[in-house]
Amino acid sequence: MSSKIFTSESVTEGHPDKVCDQISDAILDDLLCKDTESRVACEVLTSTGLVLVAGEISTDCYSDIPSVVRKTLGEIGYTNPEYGLDYQDCSVLISVHEQSANISVGVTETEDREQGAGDQGLMFGYASNETDVLMPLPITLAHRLSEKLAAVRKEGILPWTRPDGKSQVSVLYEDNKPVRVEKVVIAIQHDHGVPNEKIHKEIEQEVILPICEDWLHDGTEFLINSTGIFEKGGPEADTGLTGRKIIVDTYGGTGRHGGGAFSGKDPSKVDRSATYMARHIAKNLVAAGLAERCEIQFAYSIGEANPVSLNVNSFGTGSIQDEDLEKIIRDNFPLKPREIIDYLDLKNPIYQPTAAYGHFGREPKSGIVEWKENGEVHSSEHNFFTWEKTDKAESLKR
Repeated sequence: MSSKIFTSESVTEGHPDKVCDQISDAILDDLLCKDTESRVACEVLTSTGLVLVAGEISTDCYSDIPSVVRKTLGEIGYTNPEYGLDYQDCSVLISVHEQSANISVGVTETEDREQGAGDQGLMFGYASNETDVLMPLPITLAHRLSEKLAAVRKEGILPWTRPDGKSQVSVLYEDNKPVRVEKVVIAIQHDHGVPNEKIHKEIEQEVILPICEDWLHDGTEFLINSTGIFEKGGPEADTGLTGRKIIVDTYGGTGRHGGGAFSGKDPSKVDRSATYMARHIAKNLVAAGLAERCEIQFAYSIGEANPVSLNVNSFGTGSIQDEDLEKIIRDNFPLKPREIIDYLDLKNPIYQPTAAYGHFGREPKSGIVEWKENGEVHSSEHNFFTWEKTDKAESLKR
């Protein structure tokens, strides 16, 4: 019997990098509400008292970017000047220009040319049957711990907590099956003067046990705020950047990563849309029982519609050969950028919820999106996390 310990981490929505991801996607959503053809590559940097928005945007509408930034910061919880970044009085700087015409030529669909990929690159999707959401257990537990850290703050259960925080989970595997959690690491920003004993006790009782209890054993170690004090956090302590948590966003280090980030990119960018499609395909193959674990790789060339390569790896767990899985994929799933966008319904304001706690392993759902345009409030209903549906599983079984 082989054994190993594998570790994944997550961060809260108040972590500086995740603040930037959420602002980038909030701006993208605001533009897509008004113009579904918007082309967006929006990057954000944040430091003490500062949010800088930069990038390329081509659209027929107007976005009040400073208002979007402040609204997002307020929703996250940066509502106190003591946190080093306050939604009401922070500086918001903007440096945005249009998308390069050289890129647009290859991406924009015309009568004579179908829509091509927005860039070259490689993308991976992964699924595993070790959890109910068909994700690796370490990243699943880590995300749920980070979500719980935010929940106990926002619900007033642990009012001494602040927005910034991290989680990390180490899982023992035997013969590639998760057996138990060996270590849980939590770092949570807190108010001044909160005793360590109080932090340890309440985080264990209110955060760790409700999430991890089924996987713990007598020897599981909890490492909570190991430096002893975590009063200064958020952008005041650590500059944040969009796209710097790509492993947190995907599979926690399980499988491989193509290197492209997601947030702030409209779906013409295959970094985002093709990676979502790769996850959808891998998840449906696992849900259909065609493999216990599955990794899909796409590669694209800028301006070209068809992927330049497709690779399937079931790690020896497939019920049929990987070559046959590849044929099933080509016969049953769209792989061109425009087809992927239509199939997953991606030209909608559905992205801000993806920007914290992972883009995968989430429940597909519908919801109402509201936005302001010309001084009036508008709303529409949209489907979120469509790539997490397993609606192809039954047909794939047949």
